[in-house]
Amino acid sequence: MVLIPVCCPHCDSDQVVKRGKTENKKQRYYCQNPDCPEKTFILDYQYQGCLLEVKKQIIDMALNGSGIRDTARVLKISPTTVINELKKKESDLESVNRAWLESIDPSKVTACIQRVDEAEMDEMWSYVHDKGHQRWLWHAIDHHSGKVLGYVFGTHQDEVFLQLKALLEPFGITQFYTDDWGAYERHLEAEQHTIGKQNTQKIERKHLTLRTRIKRLARKTICFSKLEKMHDIVIGLFINRYEFGVFV
Repeated sequence: MVLIPVCCPHCDSDQVVKRGKTENKKQRYYCQNPDCPEKTFILDYQYQGCLLEVKKQIIDMALNGSGIRDTARVLKISPTTVINELKKKESDLESVNRAWLESIDPSKVTACIQRVDEAEMDEMWSYVHDKGHQRWLWHAIDHHSGKVLGYVFGTHQDEVFLQLKALLEPFGITQFYTDDWGAYERHLEAEQHTIGKQNTQKIERKHLTLRTRIKRLARKTICFSKLEKMHDIVIGLFINRYEFGVFV
């Protein structure tokens, strides 16, 4: 007799027990770890889209310029599987760089002000479904390090900028660098606001990086989102991983 130990592929816990069989007569297992994100699993999935490593590849390919159908062709899975896996990540996304804030001792509030005293802000145009449905990414970066501090999606209106401004309040920013879009002048104090391209070079370069790395942001492309939800998720995943350091 040979005994094979079974560990949960999602949390590596060995607290696993049998839980019946599937319709195809395959053994189903249940993970008793209370912190496990996926409680039930089987060891030999017939459909490749159920494999944990394939699910990770879906996210990696989305963040490296692959569209939904590109990913489905390469991994030999259904486009619906790709879409559903991306949608699952929506609830884990952060709109503000919380890792940065949490790394600062809460008792030393001045440290936050010293570390993020200047920020660049700008908005980037893209579209969903067709060019008549514009979708704008508003974001802010640290003027010195170039790290993204926070971002929001929406229209090109003042209320969306105010959402971003609210996200940035914990950073204690004392100086903002922007272009001459009216929303900035209307809602930023004049003594804290500097207009001009000479101080927004880093955020303009950030736009180029996003358009290069994310296929659906390219100005001339056949890859675009049909839903605002999918558009926001893919860009949000990129910012969370490569700017916030959060692997969701």
